[in-house]
Amino acid sequence: MRALKIAGAIIAAVIVVIALLLVIGIPSGYLKAEIQERIERETGYKLAINGGAKIGLWPQLNIRLNDVTLQDPKDRDINHRFTASSIEADVTLASLWAGRPQITELVIIRPVVNLPLKRERVREANPPSKPAGGKAADAFSIEHVSVTGGTIVFSNLRDRVENRIETVNADITIDADRKVTLTGSARSGGHPLKVEAKAALPAAPLERQNIPAEIKIDAPGLLHAQLMAKAEARLNGSVVMINGVTGALGDGAFNGWASVDLSSKPLVKLDLDFQKLTVAMSRSTDSSSGQPWSNATIDVNGLNYVDLQARISAAELKIGDARFTPAAIDATLASGILKTQVSNLGAYDGNANGDLTVDVSTANPIYAMRADLTGVRALPLLDGLADFDRIDGRMQAKISVRSSGTSQRAIMSNMAGTAFVVFQDGAIKGLNVAQMIRSLTASTLSGWQASDEKATDLSQLSASFKIDKGQAQTTDLNLVGPLVKMTGVGTVDLGTKQIGFRVEPKLVMTTEGQGRVSDPVGLGIPVMLEGPWGSPRIYPEMQGILDNPEGAYAKLREMGKGLFGPNGAGLGAAIGNLLGGGQQGAAGGQGTAPGSGQTGGKPNDPLGGQLGETIGNLIQGLGGLGQNQPQGGARPGGQRSLTPTSPAEAPTQVAPAEPATPAPPSDTTAQQDSQPMNEVLRQLFNR
Repeated sequence: MRALKIAGAIIAAVIVVIALLLVIGIPSGYLKAEIQERIERETGYKLAINGGAKIGLWPQLNIRLNDVTLQDPKDRDINHRFTASSIEADVTLASLWAGRPQITELVIIRPVVNLPLKRERVREANPPSKPAGGKAADAFSIEHVSVTGGTIVFSNLRDRVENRIETVNADITIDADRKVTLTGSARSGGHPLKVEAKAALPAAPLERQNIPAEIKIDAPGLLHAQLMAKAEARLNGSVVMINGVTGALGDGAFNGWASVDLSSKPLVKLDLDFQKLTVAMSRSTDSSSGQPWSNATIDVNGLNYVDLQARISAAELKIGDARFTPAAIDATLASGILKTQVSNLGAYDGNANGDLTVDVSTANPIYAMRADLTGVRALPLLDGLADFDRIDGRMQAKISVRSSGTSQRAIMSNMAGTAFVVFQDGAIKGLNVAQMIRSLTASTLSGWQASDEKATDLSQLSASFKIDKGQAQTTDLNLVGPLVKMTGVGTVDLGTKQIGFRVEPKLVMTTEGQGRVSDPVGLGIPVMLEGPWGSPRIYPEMQGILDNPEGAYAKLREMGKGLFGPNGAGLGAAIGNLLGGGQQGAAGGQGTAPGSGQTGGKPNDPLGGQLGETIGNLIQGLGGLGQNQPQGGARPGGQRSLTPTSPAEAPTQVAPAEPATPAPPSDTTAQQDSQPMNEVLRQLFNR
């Protein structure tokens, strides 16, 4: 009887212990060595379970590993290929008895995956052996995987490069028919990323079998629209072949193929044909303002860690707001050198050819670009690419430039090369160049005096530039239009957005010259353009006036023809007003009221009245230069005076319909001095 009681107590104690083990779990430190040995034997990686392991038996077999690390003993650059705060798996007991564990739930908390970035592609001395049939894959199955708070780190410790995909959350389900559904989210470079994927796995082994798959990616900030694609993937050793690719990027459908070799440094090959391909481009709001170029680092170092062979074609290519039809781009990337080439690119009724090379193999990236544009409509191209809508016409350009740097400012400041551009049969929008030149007779201009209502028709605008260290110099600036012509020389500082130009403007004095062959009248005074290229100061060059005051005044007077009434009559009235009173007319004795701009009771030419007054103001301002000199002072050679005007040229007489051509001045003919004009010259030029 006593023995029966002892046996009953032992059985009760065993039941209590089993119950506690089912609830609390079995301490399984003694199993760690077996698990680590199995992992190393199957994969070659060393597994460390730093936080211990625990096995529970209720309501089903539960295995939990804490603080797990996985290390490749051959990799000295990365300490741990994989770490996780915890890994927990639920396994059915029945599948254990059958010898084929069925994992119903696998939960991975805060995993970190470290992937090395390699600069060079190398062949592995001992390539991994192929799996022996499908026995290993059939040894277990997984129904559901959950990943929370994961991180993927791409790094190269020698180059001190590290990029991360963070807050990775994923949910993967595999049904009885081997159909895999994945949904996930993450953040890359501060941009959100969402992925949905589906695939149908064939029976093991997966090697050399087609795997139908489809994927959907939303990546605002990285892709301008949602990417959807379907394809058939096939594993061939370390190469993933992706055939029969079809899909759409936004509203642009595409098809083609791709492959990725993952044996060492990734090698990507692809050939895609788009119906419409859109490349988003941020619009600069400070390109024409006084804001400097950005000093923010342009990070293109990632091009060192992938090789590429690609051909992209599109029936329509949209870059920013610019459209090109058709387009074909060939690109190769090897050892950190990217080369792209376009040929016969359809560009607004013209075509473009060119290439771009980016060398990031050194610490200071090098850029080289060559472009050849022919017959392109300038306005939509420049507006779409650079938000510049001031020039219209047929554009031809040849550009060959080279630079280096890690920021916008550095690249623009280091620019070197040559450029030639010509615009024909168009217009300068928002600017009236002839009006600006006339305004210079009154005051200095600040800025381009832009207005939506203004325009300057042009037959041709051309210039060639030699660029060195960001300084673009030209000696052949040439503008030809129906009412204005201009030549000039100058420099554009690309790094600081400053310009310095000296131009020689000429005007066709009447609208009768528009469209006809005529000799334009020069201002006679060079005009300077200096300062920020968005708002420069525009003013006559004073040195040009002082070097040849007689010639400057003669040119100003010659400009009066057609601008100030017939034969410059309005100019005489304006100067008469300047001297303080009207001049008596030859006929009728009518005087000119100061500032009235009228002669003999008839209004002046609409262009002449205001412009004559402004030129008078200019002469009055320049006259102050000589007020400190003795009034009677004269230079050797005697006092010079202007040729008197004929009665037909008198400012107070109505001009005839066909004025007679004034007689040319003669040194041998006695001339009667014009005392008011002489007084102006004394004050202006001290003569």
